[in-house]
Amino acid sequence: MTDNQPTQPESDAHADQLVLTGERTVPGIDAENYWFRRHEVAYEYILDRCAGLDVLEAGSGEGYGASMLATRAKSVTCVDYDEQAVAHTRHRYPELIVHQGNLIDLPLADGSVDVVVNFQVIEHLWDQSAFVAECHRVLRPGGVLLMSTPNRITFSPGRDTPLNPFHTRELNAAEMTELLTVVPTCTGFQVQQMLGVFHGATLKALDEKWGGSIIDAQIERALAGTPWPDELTADVAAVTTADFDISPSDVADIDASLDLFAVAVRR
Repeated sequence: MTDNQPTQPESDAHADQLVLTGERTVPGIDAENYWFRRHEVAYEYILDRCAGLDVLEAGSGEGYGASMLATRAKSVTCVDYDEQAVAHTRHRYPELIVHQGNLIDLPLADGSVDVVVNFQVIEHLWDQSAFVAECHRVLRPGGVLLMSTPNRITFSPGRDTPLNPFHTRELNAAEMTELLTVVPTCTGFQVQQMLGVFHGATLKALDEKWGGSIIDAQIERALAGTPWPDELTADVAAVTTADFDISPSDVADIDASLDLFAVAVRR
């Protein structure tokens, strides 16, 4: 799943690529590359934390993130609701265990994993508290929930309803903390760390180049259905994970972050 806005048609997609719907991001598309790298950086950040552990990715989408984690983890199990995504992941990433299922009724036993990864998914769910309770159930004592989501303050500024039509409820840092710690059906989680994803120096320069925001430059053209200038396509295609910074809330202004990233320990 993803939090990107509509992009150009996937004319440069690989033949075996999952269809780009606007609800999830996929690798290998120049016009999608900014959003893909913005998602991918979170997986890079947790590779060491997942080493040697049993990991569940709840809401695995295309499967590229779970495949990255599988290079370090003891095991990686995926659960996604979308049947097409599940079939694609099984075909493209045979090293993964993939289940089709509802995220508020995870097909895993109690206390069966050490880590639950949930990146750019919670904002799509109608019953967010029930999902958090399910994460608590399948984690072993002391297990970790790693969750990212677009920061409501910067993603849908000044709005009560999300800009992205695929989102049900977006969160700010305080709301995300409350969601994780106040769970009616279980003892909840202790939020060990709240981090934010920010533009690094290269992306800040591109923001200036494209009228204040390279994000807006992409979205405006996509919504208008106008062709991208070759230079914009080239700038977006050149973005890497190194162009993003992940900083904790005691170092950076978490309310100014693009995405929120919580590290929560099962109580």
